Amino acid sequence: MSQTLAGTHTSDIAIIGGGLAGLCAAIQAAKAGFSVALFEKETYPFHRVCGEYISLESWQFLERLGLPLSTLALPQITRLSLSAPNGNTFTQPLPLGGFGISRHRIDHLLSSLATSLGVQLFTNTKVSNVEFNPSARLNKELEGGFAIYTQSLTLPAWESTVVLGSFGKRSNLDLQWKRPFTQHKPNKLNHYIGIKYHIRYPHPADTIALHNFKDGYCGMSKIEEDRSCLCYLTTAENLKKHGTIGQMERAVLYQNPHLRRIFTEAEMLFSEPLAIAQISFETKSTLQNHVLMLGDAAGMITPLCGNGMSMAMHASKLAIELVTNYLTGTISRTTMEIQYDTTWQKHFSNRLSVGRTIQSLFGGTTTSNLLVSACNLFPFLAKPIIKATHGTTF
Repeated sequence: MSQTLAGTHTSDIAIIGGGLAGLCAAIQAAKAGFSVALFEKETYPFHRVCGEYISLESWQFLERLGLPLSTLALPQITRLSLSAPNGNTFTQPLPLGGFGISRHRIDHLLSSLATSLGVQLFTNTKVSNVEFNPSARLNKELEGGFAIYTQSLTLPAWESTVVLGSFGKRSNLDLQWKRPFTQHKPNKLNHYIGIKYHIRYPHPADTIALHNFKDGYCGMSKIEEDRSCLCYLTTAENLKKHGTIGQMERAVLYQNPHLRRIFTEAEMLFSEPLAIAQISFETKSTLQNHVLMLGDAAGMITPLCGNGMSMAMHASKLAIELVTNYLTGTISRTTMEIQYDTTWQKHFSNRLSVGRTIQSLFGGTTTSNLLVSACNLFPFLAKPIIKATHGTTF
């Protein structure tokens, strides 16, 4: 569908970032008959800091894409266990539930599927700039197009009619575009770090556990090959105060007896933990310089809600439906952009808002202890909270 210009590379759609949202968008676009280029700064397979629990709202969608989930013998997660810093626990069935799979595995499967469908996948390729030209005409029927610049000597530039941004929590493009969340001073919404391990530990395969500690919480759930993902979020100030990750864990996380037992008894499968800093839960825009934002680039739900990956994949579906209408001449670029923002807000803004509210109640030792006690006394309180952070099958 694209017209190749002399001395350039072109596609109907270019996607910056090859996480779940970007890969799912690429697969859908390729199946719809569009030419697609996807740029990923890493090389598959690789690990990401991520909780690796996916809500079942995504199961049918992934199988429609061509991912044979039913054949992978993945852990089916149907229960939530919540612990307070003092060790008290509350257990609740998950109405919809989810499944466990590592990002190392699912990203690799999706990237292989995308390549098999004709997606031009450029790994180890970091995008350094994206420029929109309203008078460009890469498609003779449509005005406007993008020039994409990379730091690769073999791929200096690319041109595309549509660009989707799926570059995660924070990137060089966020800083270059001066997106508002990158300009704010550290606050309670934007100054977090994430730490992740893979471990072997006798954890129930049907349960996702959330263990609270001072200024943070740690999620644990089974993934493939009888391994568990152990991933926690805390403040950057917490790490700064204690100096190293290990010292912080011993001084802070170990105050929760469940976490102390896990960290002292588990077999750690990484030589060192994966870490990411400058995590922000502030409101983000779904559109920047005519680039449609997907996944964490559009906004992050707090990890304790466990639905960020499903939201990212759902957003890819919403975006590609509108991009298809634009590229086939059904709607204008302006309409596509307005409808994407409206649809995204309809599906996700309330879930993100609820997640931020829930997170504000956890992390404090006293409030976390009281909340777990309250859930044990009044278990019906947990159901509407869980429902408000979960979506439906898409």
